[in-house]
Amino acid sequence: MLSLQSLSGCSARPLNTINRINSSVHRIMCIACWSSNSALGLTPGKFSGQSSGYSGVKIEETVSAESGKIRLDTWISSRIDGISRARVQSSIRSGLVFINGSVVNKVSYLVRNGDKVSCTVAELQPLRAEPEDIPLDIVHEDEHVLVVNKPAHMVVHPAPGNATGTLVNGILGHCQLPTPYFSPDADADIDGDSSDEVIDEPTDQIRAGSINSGLSTESVRPGIVHRLDKGTSGLLVIAKDEYSHSHLAKQFKEHSIRRVYMSITCGVPSPVSGRVDVPVGRDANNRIRMVAIPGSAANGNFRHAVSRYKVVETLAGGGCALVEWRLETGRTHQIRAHAKYLGCPLLGDDVYGGSKNMALSLLQSKNPRTHQEKLTHIIDALDRPCLHAFVLGFVHPHTGENLNFSLKPPADFRRVLDELRGII
Repeated sequence: MLSLQSLSGCSARPLNTINRINSSVHRIMCIACWSSNSALGLTPGKFSGQSSGYSGVKIEETVSAESGKIRLDTWISSRIDGISRARVQSSIRSGLVFINGSVVNKVSYLVRNGDKVSCTVAELQPLRAEPEDIPLDIVHEDEHVLVVNKPAHMVVHPAPGNATGTLVNGILGHCQLPTPYFSPDADADIDGDSSDEVIDEPTDQIRAGSINSGLSTESVRPGIVHRLDKGTSGLLVIAKDEYSHSHLAKQFKEHSIRRVYMSITCGVPSPVSGRVDVPVGRDANNRIRMVAIPGSAANGNFRHAVSRYKVVETLAGGGCALVEWRLETGRTHQIRAHAKYLGCPLLGDDVYGGSKNMALSLLQSKNPRTHQEKLTHIIDALDRPCLHAFVLGFVHPHTGENLNFSLKPPADFRRVLDELRGII
């Protein structure tokens, strides 16, 4: 059984020098933004803008009593099938939304019964990913692949609200690649990235933006093979050439990639080990999260998802647990959705029920009053879901060598773990 105590760091040391990619890699390496969005089922009264790409789509409707008090961006998103909230927010801020004849540019404005809303969807300007000098924690690098330790709070690729400072920006700078453009509409409602989701289908063709790059749209291929959520730390592999990307993507699809995660959950899963085979899809009531629902595989908006889990250690009188996860599939927020399905959301995961209030209430109910102040201190310090990708193994796409890497969790995860272990 794997344990955090047994991890001494990664199994391959970072290179001391940077391998500059050759000209052929320079021509085809680019970072793409991909979509795992599944459009919500079309219901009476909704407009489907998919065929038009949404740009210029106009709706004029009166808010019904059934809507209650609801945010403007949320209400418009519910009226146009499949559109991202980021796209709606851009339209609102651009002055393209009127309520009762007056412009409203506040996305959180609360609409009420009887309000007459007019909205024209704005043109979506492609995001530009600029190379940036961002220090990367490189675990392994050769001329074909790059394995990095992504820190928590770093977004993998640019998205609305996160146009700079992403892992993609750092890779572009590190590998001296041309500036790419891509659609910002992909996964815009998901918070940053997709939890170890395999990227297999492009949202849009990528446009190479460097005027001196000499790249055609058709020649550009992605380097990001899978992703980690913004709040998730740990190991991530990047392909430096087209063949490597194709080979690695195939390994992910065939489930031959070795992926192990460690998390701290609110409560202890029961049974203490098992296999969660429950489809995952977007929550129709909250577009920023996914939901696991048994028997929903027949619904085109849900995808087959399987996670194996094992409780490594019970913490703080059963108020929390250190849980190991092994993925058989890679879906958006898969671990987070499956943990919630088990009734034990990840500690610090507000989106999936592991809020500070919930965690503190559970811990206080399991432990003596003498620990209340310490528990409050532990929970108050949380600023992300406690999830870390600590094992990654794959076959090198060019050499055929089995590469395996392990990386202990960062300081914030270890601090929470150590403090919970001290609650006896």
